[in-house]
Amino acid sequence: MSSYMITCSSTVDLSYEHLLKRNIGYISFHYQLNGKDMLDDLGQTMSMDDFYKAMDEGADTRTSQINVEEYARFFESYLEKGIDILHVSLSSGISGTVNSARIAKDNLQAKYPERKIFVLDSLAASSGYGLLMDAMADRRDEGMTIEELVDWTEKNKKYVHHWFFSTDLKFYIKGGRVSKTAGMFGQLLNICPLLNVDYMGRLIPRDKIRTKKKVIREIVARMEQHAQNGLDYSGKCYISQSACYEDARAVADLVESKFKKLNGRVEINHIGTTIGSHTGPGTVALFFFGDERVD
Repeated sequence: MSSYMITCSSTVDLSYEHLLKRNIGYISFHYQLNGKDMLDDLGQTMSMDDFYKAMDEGADTRTSQINVEEYARFFESYLEKGIDILHVSLSSGISGTVNSARIAKDNLQAKYPERKIFVLDSLAASSGYGLLMDAMADRRDEGMTIEELVDWTEKNKKYVHHWFFSTDLKFYIKGGRVSKTAGMFGQLLNICPLLNVDYMGRLIPRDKIRTKKKVIREIVARMEQHAQNGLDYSGKCYISQSACYEDARAVADLVESKFKKLNGRVEINHIGTTIGSHTGPGTVALFFFGDERVD
């Protein structure tokens, strides 16, 4: 058994059972639903179906980061047992949470000088962040030391690709990420924006594609273009979705028909309450290991 723990936040958008099976610790973000404080706890407190139904019916959602004190309590729960920590945060291009984790780490290092504490920026989000954590768990289980795994993660995190599309612009308009005028015309023209996470971990619009059918083909075409070894890609592939399972299943079916050497079937997860508070229902995201993100 490893003498260290790899940890992340709930924004990896994997299931509670997945993290438990892989022995990956997590700390929860927070959100508010109609002013009520809630934990983003991988659907244990509130199911994803109920969350997105509430959003669709007009519920107000807001999110907040994990603070320094919460990180300190979380880290100390391992340190006091003599367990070293390798924590990987949600992308700094999306959230400032890595800064709070680093402050907590610095504060605890003096109290536990004999323990090793590392805090890394994933430059990833949702199940792409989860895919990185899962790959880290593989290497930990193969016997990598904590220092070796830190080095591997820093060298490989930009190879995780994230491609997103949305078929419902309502919440992008509501959150100010799309103007009301552009959103109105986009909905009238049945435009589905295609986005990805860039080399700095930021979510960037890449294309405007008309019709769901075309954007499903296009998102898989991006995987053909970027996946390691092209159609011979033999790694894992994850999808996350927000209340649009059939769209996610259509993407997964197309991926599985084209990439015959995948490591297992495509895993479909929920977009959790933190990221989902901003996307709303109707978003599908595709994740895989590919060429290095350079723009």
